[in-house]
Amino acid sequence: MAKGIRLLVLDVLKPHQPMVTDLALGLSELEGVDGVNITLVEIDKETENVKITVVGDDLDYEEIVQTIEEFGGVVHSIDMVAAGRRIVEEEETPQDKLEEY
Repeated sequence: MAKGIRLLVLDVLKPHQPMVTDLALGLSELEGVDGVNITLVEIDKETENVKITVVGDDLDYEEIVQTIEEFGGVVHSIDMVAAGRRIVEEEETPQDKLEEY
């Protein structure tokens, strides 16, 4: 039986403080979360744009967003989501190859 959302990739804007290490630890403490990766995408004088990847079983999107907001962040978009019994890896298509040119 499917357990719900298993992977979320979020585009997030956050202030420099608190640090991404604190945000990662805060997200990792949520029920159902098995792991969190945060990658710095862009930085300016006052903010950081980060990609947050959360994996687990039956992730609670609203709780994840609430935690990000408690750390001063704003979710710009959901860049990827996976649900079901397993996470499906993306495959390259002929259209992807055309975009490379």
